[in-house]
Amino acid sequence: MSLSKNKIKYIQSLKQKKYREEHNTFVAEGSKLISDLIQHLPCQLLVTTEEIRNNIPTSKAKKTIIASRAEMRKASHLATPPDAIAIFYQPTHNFSTIDFTNKLSLILDEVQDPGNLGTIIRIADWFGIENIVCSHDTVDVYNTKTVQASMGALARIKVHYTNVIDLITKYKDSHIYGTFLNGENIYSETLSPKGFIIMGNEGRGIRPEIEKLITHRLYIPSFSTNNTTSESLNVAVATAVVCSEFRRR
Repeated sequence: MSLSKNKIKYIQSLKQKKYREEHNTFVAEGSKLISDLIQHLPCQLLVTTEEIRNNIPTSKAKKTIIASRAEMRKASHLATPPDAIAIFYQPTHNFSTIDFTNKLSLILDEVQDPGNLGTIIRIADWFGIENIVCSHDTVDVYNTKTVQASMGALARIKVHYTNVIDLITKYKDSHIYGTFLNGENIYSETLSPKGFIIMGNEGRGIRPEIEKLITHRLYIPSFSTNNTTSESLNVAVATAVVCSEFRRR
């Protein structure tokens, strides 16, 4: 069975958030990523080439289509067409039932770059952080670039969108950590294994309304001997450093 024009149109439509929300689906590309996700998430459609069809558990897909390379190029969201494309149903997480009291969780305040969000999801997976809570203006977790950058961790990490100020206020007695250029050295501060780590926007950092709710201001010091070192770290890199230090304790 070839990949029809309607199916290509449907896959292409999922580049846009409104259609992902309408259909409650998202796109993942590449046999390795798909093989990871298909073990955990229901797959609506799997499109693969003849050469690698046996490398993916096609029995887990609701429908499988064997397509040509030319058809894959037309359907793909990526600059370099993959060997497989899959459409997955978005997982459902019951945010209201989660008790964050005894967990270490991440809060993302207006993170805009989809690659950064995907990398942070992967970092959370590595360091055993189960929940990432995003402000409503953080980039969509099902953006194709985010999905690709998460490298399958999306299937294991719960990502939520909510009013983060309301959440922090609800847990006002918890440890609320944030990173700042004028904070306390993270390597000498006492760190709790429970609470929230807040990471801010790539350019503006943590917004003032959230900053005033933070109980512990942290700083990642530079060890460069140059006076002209970089002003700050990329938000995903900073998240990795912070999570590593929390888990090291």
